[in-house]
Amino acid sequence: MNNYLIPANSKKSQLILGFFTPVDLILFGSGVGITLILLLAIQSASIGVMLLILSPALITGFLVMPVPNYHNVLQFIVNIYTYFSERRKYYWKGWCYQNGEDK
Repeated sequence: MNNYLIPANSKKSQLILGFFTPVDLILFGSGVGITLILLLAIQSASIGVMLLILSPALITGFLVMPVPNYHNVLQFIVNIYTYFSERRKYYWKGWCYQNGEDK
C-alpha cells in the first residue's frame, strides 16, 4: 500500500513566524510606521481623530490577519477580485479539439 502523507502545515515552514510573508510584514510595518508618525505629529484628545490616526495600523493589521483556508485576508480579497474580474467562460482545448477545422 503506497500511501504518502504530506503534512498539512508544510508551507508554514516557509513563512516568517509561521504566518507572514515578507510582503505582509512590509505592509504591516508601513501601516504601523505611518500610525506612529501621525501619533507624534498630531496632538488630539478626540476619539474620532484618534481612530483616524490609528486606522493605518488597524487596516494593515486586518489585512495580514490569518484566516482559515487562505493565507490571510489580503489573499482572500485578491482571490475575490480575480474571480470577478477575469474571464469565467472557459473554452475546451482538450486532445480531441480541432480548433474548428475538419481533418
